[in-house]
Amino acid sequence: MALERTLAILKPDCLEKKLVGTVVARIEAAGFTICGMRMVALTPRDVAAFYAAHRTRPFFSSLTGFMARGPVVVLALEKEDAVQDFRELIGATDPAQAAPGTVRREYASSKGENVVHGSDSVASGKAEIAFFFAARDLLRT
Repeated sequence: MALERTLAILKPDCLEKKLVGTVVARIEAAGFTICGMRMVALTPRDVAAFYAAHRTRPFFSSLTGFMARGPVVVLALEKEDAVQDFRELIGATDPAQAAPGTVRREYASSKGENVVHGSDSVASGKAEIAFFFAARDLLRT
């Protein structure tokens, strides 16, 4: 096992449903250390830059509109095997296919509005954290 960092984004639907505290509590209960946390309002341009890898996908336009419709909370998380453990905590992108007890299964409305983003690899986690946080903004562990 290796100590890793991953990025979580509590999406606009999470904030609209007033689930930030609930989801953060679940993250902490799962053993993650929050190294950085802030609320931001993303512009469509910010979203397009962050999700650039998905630019050619058919859902890109709706993703951009959704993520820019309201504020989000971004968290830099640390734990051994953080990427895999966080993805297990949140569940599959489609809440109907997510395992019982996962964040998305319990709180997401649809595949497009699924409450939370999680990095898909250690490399993505590093790049995604750097997108939102300067090194001085992160807890040093």
